[in-house]
Amino acid sequence: MFKSIKTGVVALILISTAIIAKAQKVMDQGTLIYGIEYVLTEEQKKAVDPSMLPSESKVQFNGNISKVEVDMGVAMLKVYTDGMAKNALVLVDIPIMQKQYAAKMSKEDLEKQSGSRKFSDFKATGEQQKIAGYNAEKYNYKDDNGGSYEVWMSNDIKFSAGATPPGFEQIKGTPVKFTNMQDGVKTVLTLKSLKEEKVGPFTLDVPKGYEEKTMAELKAMQGAQ
Repeated sequence: MFKSIKTGVVALILISTAIIAKAQKVMDQGTLIYGIEYVLTEEQKKAVDPSMLPSESKVQFNGNISKVEVDMGVAMLKVYTDGMAKNALVLVDIPIMQKQYAAKMSKEDLEKQSGSRKFSDFKATGEQQKIAGYNAEKYNYKDDNGGSYEVWMSNDIKFSAGATPPGFEQIKGTPVKFTNMQDGVKTVLTLKSLKEEKVGPFTLDVPKGYEEKTMAELKAMQGAQ
């Protein structure tokens, strides 16, 4: 059964941790909904059916910590990320197997998974549009591997540190639509809605009943099933 979540667990975990935004009144806690578009290579399309991947991601945050849930059908993934300390806790629940796993990710782990990319050459295009009801401007930028991307930034909203994606600090505003690359999987993430509400509080402590693994062990388990 674990094999059915094999082709995207880690990538989706990292996509989810990357969709969290930063920006004016600071929203300290709330819920964000992002649409996910997958830009897969032909080889990736042979390994996974895009229609089976989640089309949305729900992000809740409180202060420095965010929570993302990804429903994979046979398994539920939960990722808690500390936006200040830059570490994370990954929880995998597989009800049909009556298994619960937990894996901690350090700052170094997160950087390694994202390819330790550095963004540069941000250029405003002057192109404007409204995204989720917020005014946004398009910027083009590059990474240190020669990849080209685009991001739409809005100055209408601002979130606390728990909802801050790395890499866009050079631009004023909040990313509301951007291209992301994690573990070789390219996605376009678009803010669909946000709601300021009480959520959490969240913690990166491993809950009782979860078997603690490393991320490497989780990957090995996927490959073995």
